[in-house]
Amino acid sequence: MKFKLGELFCGPGGIGYAAKIAHIKDPNFKIIHAWANDYDKDTCATYEHNVAKKKGTVVCCDIRKLDFNKLEKISDIDALAFGFPCNDFSMVGEQKGMDGVYGPLYSYGIQVLKKFQPKWFLAENVGGLRNANDGKAFSAILNDMFSAGYSIYPHLYKFEEYGVPQARHRIIIIGIRRDQHIVYRVPSVNKFKIKTSRSAIEDPPIPIDAKNNEPTKQSEDVIERLKFIRPGENAFTADIPEKYQLRVAGAKISQIYRRLDPNKPAYTITGSGGGGTHVYHWKENRALTNRERARLQTFPDDFIFAGSKESVRKQIGMAVPVAGVKIIFEAVLKSFAGVNYDYDEYNLSPIIHSKQIDLYNIKNPQQMLLLEKMPEYKIA
Repeated sequence: MKFKLGELFCGPGGIGYAAKIAHIKDPNFKIIHAWANDYDKDTCATYEHNVAKKKGTVVCCDIRKLDFNKLEKISDIDALAFGFPCNDFSMVGEQKGMDGVYGPLYSYGIQVLKKFQPKWFLAENVGGLRNANDGKAFSAILNDMFSAGYSIYPHLYKFEEYGVPQARHRIIIIGIRRDQHIVYRVPSVNKFKIKTSRSAIEDPPIPIDAKNNEPTKQSEDVIERLKFIRPGENAFTADIPEKYQLRVAGAKISQIYRRLDPNKPAYTITGSGGGGTHVYHWKENRALTNRERARLQTFPDDFIFAGSKESVRKQIGMAVPVAGVKIIFEAVLKSFAGVNYDYDEYNLSPIIHSKQIDLYNIKNPQQMLLLEKMPEYKIA
């Protein structure tokens, strides 16, 4: 079964590329690109070059002006992905939730679900989504997804536990249309080993001719400041001479001028922020190159980003780690193929309406057993 994937808020292609390379032993189950949308021209160019591989399937415009009929003319879809904007849900920011400019944009994903009725979807956002508007935003989003006809499986994934060399925590929601009689389970972390930032960047070495690998020109003050910052420390926890100290109130717990710890996964790579937020090498007195950041996000070296150096930094920071999402996509494919796999318990409550899931019609007996063990959650 080939699932044609549509994607909203596609970014540079962390999710799209993961879908493209996801595979299971049964070659009949795979995910292929149908169409995608984002508002940023560089981002769209990156996605088109690396994921779509053809003109006309990446629609570059503000989603509030997107013509869904145009998407329908490009292709119907069997699956949908949407990493809806996190600006109003992130712990870094005002956390306006549904009261912000970006918070309500998830609703465009709901509109696509209702119009196209794909068999399943993947939605992604930051961990802070749980707490926005005192939890009401998260409940509203899950309720809308459920009401569109889907069983909902949210989970807070800690990607470093899946071998991603970065401590990146994201809520990913898998939704499966209830008439499919399929149960999704969270893939187990047991078979994965922790990967360090050093191994990600140095093993193997980045090719000399790799794209997006331009070094940052560091000022003398930055170089001198970094000399006093040890691996894992930042500009406020290190013992720095007064001359090179920063005068920023309320920033004691900070990633500003923070060096990587080479023996641990990287801290979260971000795509915004000024000087001092570019992620710093554990030994060399410099910021990482974009190619090094891309490795921490598990993009392959031949994945080429379009745009200026700063535009590329933004794209990389906004992306979802390829290797982590690939594991989730493969779990979805196995669920549809009836292939058993090791799984972990949910850390967020799934929402399943048992009356609309026929226990005796599920193709995979093992999945029927899983469902019988799963508590029932209903939304009024």
